[in-house]
Amino acid sequence: MNRIGLVVAFAIAIGAGLAFGLYPELDLHVARYFHAFEDPVHNAFAFRLYPPFMLARNIGVWISALLVAPAAAALAIKLILPRRKLLMSGRAIVFLIATMVLAPGLLANVLLKDHWGRPRPIDVTQFGGGEHFVAWWDPRGDCPGNCAFVSGDVAGAFWTIAPAALAPPQWRVIAYGVALALGTGMAALRVMAGGHFPSDVIFAGVFTFLIVWIVYALIYRWPRTRLSDDEVERALERMALPSHDFIVGLFGGSRKEK
Repeated sequence: MNRIGLVVAFAIAIGAGLAFGLYPELDLHVARYFHAFEDPVHNAFAFRLYPPFMLARNIGVWISALLVAPAAAALAIKLILPRRKLLMSGRAIVFLIATMVLAPGLLANVLLKDHWGRPRPIDVTQFGGGEHFVAWWDPRGDCPGNCAFVSGDVAGAFWTIAPAALAPPQWRVIAYGVALALGTGMAALRVMAGGHFPSDVIFAGVFTFLIVWIVYALIYRWPRTRLSDDEVERALERMALPSHDFIVGLFGGSRKEK
């Protein structure tokens, strides 16, 4: 999570934004190549129906869920039993859950996919659909919801950069490489399946990385906002103790009356 990564992310965003913005037909050219793949009953974008590809997509989704699960479980246990010590680093819990909620959750699947009306390749008129193709920067497409820009699956796959950032220093480069490979592989799968244009998956990765970078800096790097594990633990205790003590008192009092 250093400045080099940030510079690379901005360079990719600027380069892709200009290339696919000035020449939106580039998206169509790539999609047209995969549209030509048909199954025996002439379904276009046939990779979307190929079982190994479907399995690979599901595995990619489950990897992200499994990586965030320990943080979610540790948070839930702390909220239920606030006097019990956290089972993992408090900062790691906040970092992993916050980035998952903000990047694949809020940005990709809520703010963009449901409000940026760009149709998916499989739905545009150029490939037999009924919706008009628009460039990545144009939100005025025909898609009513769950649209192409950006890919939620790809955002979730690239989110694995967050747990990679917490890997031990000697393993961190390898962890980053695995996370980037997972995100790139998911991006390829979604383009091949006709679910997204190349610009959709590129920006899904860039936006996710930027959110992870900023949240990491807020929690771990910048002095004015940097947190400690003890601060997180105390904050969770202050938040959970009133309701916990109320419930304990309520049920405890009921048992005494009996």
